[in-house]
Amino acid sequence: MARRYLEGFTPDDDPGMVAMVEGTPVGAVWGRMLPTERPGYGFVASDILELTLGVLPQARRHGVGSRLLAAVIGIAEHRRIPGLSLSVEDGNTARRLYEKAGFKVVGRNGGSDTMLLRIGEG
Repeated sequence: MARRYLEGFTPDDDPGMVAMVEGTPVGAVWGRMLPTERPGYGFVASDILELTLGVLPQARRHGVGSRLLAAVIGIAEHRRIPGLSLSVEDGNTARRLYEKAGFKVVGRNGGSDTMLLRIGEG
């Protein structure tokens, strides 16, 4: 499944960034517009940017995830992307980060929720 998030990734079309602390990468976020026939875990629609975000355990609870998420939301606003989606597993403490940013649960798949942030709403 991870292949669909990496194949054809282009920085010009697919936003992404890495958080660095003292020259060491500690987190990253990237988004993909995936087609309906090749959806990801957090797929909502082909015009919605599906996100992947991760922060190393030692860098969590220091605002790294918040800054990465804010940056990719800003890119989406600038590009007039109508929304961002993601999948978050039950028990993942990052859920609070997504809820604080305005993401809402719009679906369920196994032990994960699909969450959506509509850009320009709220």
